[in-house]
Amino acid sequence: MKKYIFGFICIASLIKAEVGDRGCFLAIENNKILSQEGECQLRHAPRCSFNIAISLMGFDEGLLVDETCPEFQFKEGYFDYIEKWKQSHNPYLWMKNSCLWYSQVLIQKLGAKKFQEYVRKFNYGNQDVSGDKGKNNGLTRSWMSGSSLEISPEEQAVFLQKFLDQKFPVSSESYEMTKNIIFVDDLVDGWKRYGKTGLGNAPNADGTLNEDREEGWFVGWAEKGKRAIICVCYIEQDRQDISASGLAKEIAKEKLMKLIEVR
Repeated sequence: MKKYIFGFICIASLIKAEVGDRGCFLAIENNKILSQEGECQLRHAPRCSFNIAISLMGFDEGLLVDETCPEFQFKEGYFDYIEKWKQSHNPYLWMKNSCLWYSQVLIQKLGAKKFQEYVRKFNYGNQDVSGDKGKNNGLTRSWMSGSSLEISPEEQAVFLQKFLDQKFPVSSESYEMTKNIIFVDDLVDGWKRYGKTGLGNAPNADGTLNEDREEGWFVGWAEKGKRAIICVCYIEQDRQDISASGLAKEIAKEKLMKLIEVR
């Protein structure tokens, strides 16, 4: 019990320290802002939170079939700096493990023209999928730290609202299957949480990446019946035991629970 209380206090103190500087927490229901903290207009690389958009593209194009198909085999040369990536992945594991190489394989199968078209149709952030300057690597890096694609927490919330309202020109199955693979956890009283994290190194002023500082996202919503509360959490922190994305996910859960309790 003491360990649990200590952990709760640490997370609570980090929430106070991070959200309010360059960080942001934003909660919206029926296009009405329920809670807004910090700087929510600044754009940042989406990192693996972009997987929600990639999933819509993949299912709409038939590159993805369901939670378990297709299964791509890990190959030498793929990103492997996270141990759990060194295995075969299907759509469910791709989301669960935030597997970067699976995203890269999907987008390369999609091709540059269709990739750009989908990003424009989704009106996703700055819509720039050119990749690292002068590198012509948009299909493999554009959404990663320090590259071309950026989106603000406010824009993430708009994207999620359009997802929930099924306003994008993709098949109904694309929404359904994407929702299936981004389920996060059950909250209280029948509420369920959906979403995706994103993690990367923070950029320095000169565009290089700071290996000692992280940026983290949690982008998603809580749902019960016909109600849905969209939540977007973005934080920056020095590297520590709990990752920036892990902390953003916990911040989002704590704040969502409070909103659910009072409404």
